[in-house]
Amino acid sequence: MKEYDIKITEVLEKTVQVQADSREEAEAIASENWNNSLYEMDSAEDYADVSFHAGEERDISPPEIMDVLLVSSGEYPREVQVGTELEDLQEAVGGMIECVYPFDEQVGLIVNEEGKLGGSLLNRALYSEDGKMVDVIAGDFLVVGLTEDNFGSLTPEQMQRYEQKFHQPETFIRMGRSIMALPIPEDQVKRTMAKKASRDSPGRKPKDGDGRDAGKVIRFPAGHEM
Repeated sequence: MKEYDIKITEVLEKTVQVQADSREEAEAIASENWNNSLYEMDSAEDYADVSFHAGEERDISPPEIMDVLLVSSGEYPREVQVGTELEDLQEAVGGMIECVYPFDEQVGLIVNEEGKLGGSLLNRALYSEDGKMVDVIAGDFLVVGLTEDNFGSLTPEQMQRYEQKFHQPETFIRMGRSIMALPIPEDQVKRTMAKKASRDSPGRKPKDGDGRDAGKVIRFPAGHEM
């Protein structure tokens, strides 16, 4: 739905008699008399015309919301609602976005395109059909559905399927030139999520480094292959 500012202009018209030696003098006398309020204009008797002019439009449609899966480092995936605007998606992943399409169905992963370079914690690995690790996503990411021209909500079946696919948080260690993914123990996941819930509670000011486990952040160098 759109919103417009409409300018309404009413025209009143009145004919008066003025004695003068010329047309120009008569108009000048009439103008002076009108400025001195000698002519009363009545909206009922002297109404002549009305016009309407619309200004620029403003979109006041409610923002489009989609149901997606948020996957954060060290946490179980969560079903969340986010807007479809670029700013909404950037806020959700903490930076400029990039969408990758590692699956055959109409589903995409919205990731922070600078997550690895920016030092974000490694989050989840992506695997080939034969179980080989092909990439690792750094930082929070969204699992979203795909429409013909935009992102959209996941179906309930997709929500369940990708929650199971990304359910287990992973930690990563370097083995020579390779990276190995290990499942994070359940008790550690629960501590991480409880710590985050406490940090995000109203009225609490977060401390520097709060919510991150101590340890070296693994980054992928440019051109690194799994």
